[in-house]
Amino acid sequence: MTIYIHEWKQNQKSLWIWTLSVAVMNIVCMMLYPQMRKQADSVSEMFSQMGGFSSAFGMDQVNFGDALGFFAIECGNILALGGVMFAALLGIGMLAKEENLHTAEFLLTHPVSRNRVLVEKLAAMYTLLVVFYLVNFAGTVISFPCVGEEIEWKELSMVFAANLFLALEVSSVCFALSAFLKGSSAGFGIGIGMLFYFLNLFGNISDQAEWVKYVTPFAYADASTIIAENALDTKLLCIGAGYLAVGVVIAFWHYSRKDIA
Repeated sequence: MTIYIHEWKQNQKSLWIWTLSVAVMNIVCMMLYPQMRKQADSVSEMFSQMGGFSSAFGMDQVNFGDALGFFAIECGNILALGGVMFAALLGIGMLAKEENLHTAEFLLTHPVSRNRVLVEKLAAMYTLLVVFYLVNFAGTVISFPCVGEEIEWKELSMVFAANLFLALEVSSVCFALSAFLKGSSAGFGIGIGMLFYFLNLFGNISDQAEWVKYVTPFAYADASTIIAENALDTKLLCIGAGYLAVGVVIAFWHYSRKDIA
């Protein structure tokens, strides 16, 4: 467990910076709800006239004057995008940093197999993401009574579960790519996260882009869709699980065979 503990400690700073940043932004957004609720009718009318823009961000699926609808529109995108950026940065640097910082020659000369290195790094990465979403879930749950609203446990649980799975999938894909990289990779990870995000926006706007939802994990983690349908899309979740598994398999296959610089 030495590698697991080392990765946990090494990523503590970034974990709490990302976690608290996203949590605070979501709480601040929810604190604005009582004021926005008074203007719900005019805001909803405005959204209805925005065409493709409303569809892109799920504004046409939920009621802005409802606490859950407000959360989906204002906080859902912050949660999804913040979580994916953190997951992508974790995954893309998890293996590449060993060669970039020239620590691989120290790590791999110890009596540990490469598979064990991969398992402990992967476990540490997943643990960091679980903590990220648990803290954010707690912050969101606290914010609802603060604005005089009941906690909708089922809907919120589904949104956060889908977003956690979104982060696990993206981090696993980036983890696989990290096995192929040797240099600095933060920009690459951010690029992948943003690519998935904008693909989802494109898919929401255009009826011709139905295929996009099978590519981007944002399709099953969209808070507006989950709340509007009161259900998770199990088909897309299964496809996401496939991408996650493929990412992990590729990482193990390549890293166990590659020549470490």
